Parts: sequence; C-alpha cells; structure tokens
Amino acid sequence: VQLVESGGGLVQAGGSLRLSCAASGLPFSSYNMGWFRQAPGKEREFVSGITWSGGKTYYADSVKGRFTISRDNAKNAVYLQMHSLKPEDTAVYYCAAAGLSFTIATTTRHYTYWGQGTQVTVSS
Repeated sequence: VQLVESGGGLVQAGGSLRLSCAASGLPFSSYNMGWFRQAPGKEREFVSGITWSGGKTYYADSVKGRFTISRDNAKNAVYLQMHSLKPEDTAVYYCAAAGLSFTIATTTRHYTYWGQGTQVTVSS
C-alpha cells in the first residue's frame, strides 16, 4: 500500500493550497480517508475526513469553513483544498486510510495506512 501526498509548499497568510494524495495497493473505494497534520513539537492532529463514498465529511473546528476535503474514487485520490491559510496551519500534512465505516474517525489509531507527508508553511 502506498499513499503519496503532494501539493505542499510555502504560501503567504490568506493564500490557498490544494493537497493531493494518490493511493495504490488497496481497494480505495472501500476506505475512509483522512487528513492529519503535525506541527513541530506537537502531536499529530486530525484535520478532515471523508467516507468511502464521499457522502460524508468532517472537519476539525480549526479548519471548518476554510478547508474542503474531496475524493475521486476513479483516480484513487483524495484532496484537501485549503483557503484563507493562517500561520498556525503550518505543519506536515499526512493523508491516511481507515477501514470502511459510516463514521469518520478522528484519532490516529483508527487509521491503518499513512503517507509520508507534505510540508505546508504559511508565512505571516
């Protein structure tokens, strides 16, 4: 199984980025997907999740209204569109895969597969 994130970079506060995660080696449409982030010295935290069909999404309060998660099962990909970025959004962003469920898990222990991460840096 491979999850490969891309799209990170350096952006000014107020800017936008779109992260992508390409999945391979797993039945992608049978997995819920999530985005997490980890800032230096902090624990990895949940950002957003989406069910296997894309019919349900969930966001951390800190990103609600600014970030949008989506997926394309035909392309085995999940995306995170980020707008109105803030310096506190600076972190390494990871995509992760969890087993099929009607609920979206928000803790790392529920996710089986992880990508290597992509750095997002927001300058003030």
